[in-house]
Amino acid sequence: MEQTLFFEQVRQFFPGIAQDTVTRLNNSLNPNVLSYTHRRFLTKRFTPNMKWESLSVSANIVGADVIAMDSSLPLKKRDSLGRAAGDIPKMGIELALREKALTELDILASIPDQRSEIIRRIFQDTPRVIQAIFETLEYMFLKGLSTGVATITDTVNTGLEIDVDYGYLAANKFKALTAIWSTIATATPLTDLKQLTTKARTDGNRVTTFMMDQATFLLMSSTPEVKNLWAAQNNFFGTTIPIPTLNQVNEAATKATLGWSIEIVDRSVVFEKNGVKTSLVPWATGQVIGRTTDDLGTITWGQLAEMNHPVSNVTYERADEFILVSKYRLNRPSLAEFTSSQAMVLPVINGVDAIYKLDTTTT
Repeated sequence: MEQTLFFEQVRQFFPGIAQDTVTRLNNSLNPNVLSYTHRRFLTKRFTPNMKWESLSVSANIVGADVIAMDSSLPLKKRDSLGRAAGDIPKMGIELALREKALTELDILASIPDQRSEIIRRIFQDTPRVIQAIFETLEYMFLKGLSTGVATITDTVNTGLEIDVDYGYLAANKFKALTAIWSTIATATPLTDLKQLTTKARTDGNRVTTFMMDQATFLLMSSTPEVKNLWAAQNNFFGTTIPIPTLNQVNEAATKATLGWSIEIVDRSVVFEKNGVKTSLVPWATGQVIGRTTDDLGTITWGQLAEMNHPVSNVTYERADEFILVSKYRLNRPSLAEFTSSQAMVLPVINGVDAIYKLDTTTT
């Protein structure tokens, strides 16, 4: 590896661009910029042993006993822990400016007032390689949250196939009681969801939000049970009840003091293998997750070997602590300027004893 062709520009702008990219991705309110659900629900955690661990606790907080003065304190049973664990995988991506692009930069350098365009082209791949790590984390988190298992297959991934089982509790997994939700006329989604809220209450928890995909919500809102809920809460006495919107269903649930709201997950992630791009939807169709908290786990990350042992002539930047971004040049087989990112990181869902899952596609 050789030093970047644009060392002065990289020295001046590389740190700021890397940091600005992370800030934009974490805080963007722009509807045209991809959002990252895993940043809402997970907090970063460093692990020195390169292992991840998901914990479940079999009991919740219990009340203290009222005792007489000078009495001994009653001993309570300690909560039992369930663990799912494994090795943190490595992920990364590499992009290149090849001969044609480098020649165009040489031409631009000879033209006055082209500095901003030159800078844009030199660093156009830096945000992309950082965001690529975010995209894979988002896919794994939403896949794992909706199913209990974060999976990436080798059909779209250039590398290893991975399955991360977070250990969802069998007692917290439910199915539709009378009919699958696609059988709109006979499905009873409110009754089905009550299974989750009742179990949560028994466990000492409270489901505040049900997460589902758009198609599942449309089935739910089309059922007589949900339409009748909306009609009752809005004094609608017409013969044909309209299909309520998301806001209308949530407002009706609030008026009926059901204690929960619905959040729709609408996200896809594009992967590329052998030059072929494939768009995948991580949230499993028909799966509903009852959320009792916004603290769902950690972005568990480990130290890359290259962080402690940098390669000569490579220029590095750390993005969001755990992403190592590099710029360098090679002649393989011809001259090219490379930008790459790599990370040892995994989204880990904790407290699975307080997560409740409903499969609306089976009874």
